[in-house]
Amino acid sequence: MATSTLEAVLTRDRLLVAASLAGLCLLAWLFLLHLALQMETMDGMAGRMMGMDVEDALSNRLAAAVGPAAAALADAAVNFTLVTLMWAVMMVGMMLPSAAPTILLFAALERKRAAKGGIGGRTAAFVAGYLAIWSVFSLAAAAVQTALAHAGLVSMHLAATSTMLAGAIFLAAGLYELTPLKDRCLTHCRSPLEWIPRHMRPGRLGALRMGVEHGAYCVGCCWILMLLLFVGGVMNLIWVAVLAAVVLVQKLLPGGLILTRITGTVLAACGIALLAMPLLTA
Repeated sequence: MATSTLEAVLTRDRLLVAASLAGLCLLAWLFLLHLALQMETMDGMAGRMMGMDVEDALSNRLAAAVGPAAAALADAAVNFTLVTLMWAVMMVGMMLPSAAPTILLFAALERKRAAKGGIGGRTAAFVAGYLAIWSVFSLAAAAVQTALAHAGLVSMHLAATSTMLAGAIFLAAGLYELTPLKDRCLTHCRSPLEWIPRHMRPGRLGALRMGVEHGAYCVGCCWILMLLLFVGGVMNLIWVAVLAAVVLVQKLLPGGLILTRITGTVLAACGIALLAMPLLTA
């Protein structure tokens, strides 16, 4: 009876965690869809997402109150914050599905520990640590986007305007897919059943650190694939979904390392073709 009760509790908790993760992903994608639709209809929003100055009534009032230099600095800070938020939400929508098996396994182990007198309620801390490391990545991605925007290297839809830049990103992504570091990080992400028991730490702070560590491996595995967003368009949701699917397939399907080799070869070939295009058309 006790065993069946524990199994029922574990099933209920697994469904609760899965539903929570699905809800977070859904909210993230709805936000991105709303933002993409706004960028299609409002040039001002597109400019704001690119980190450009927006001369509106609020900016004028702020400039009159604190001076032009301070107003420009404040406007740039707001723009950068919005860009970072956009990237952070995008990472939730793209990365949580592939991290779900690890999170569900962690939650199941935690429930068993709690049933035996351990400290429960650490799953949220683990997820928070995982998302925190991707938030740091979002900060770096926002800085790259802002620099590219000010250099005029991305369009209003946040896609690369330079064939050479697009080719270089493709080639770099393809070569990285073939490196030992990629293999190591991907192997970690594909083996939560081995990693979690060996790296279990006590307390909620320990769970947070575990989430950060797992997130760091995921960033190491996928960071350059995220930079491909600058090729197809950061707010091109079809392209976003394609890259999210690539991550999901590499992490969850059998033969993930072989699929990575195929992905790397295709990306590198695309990069070489793009880099050679100006020479062929000259």
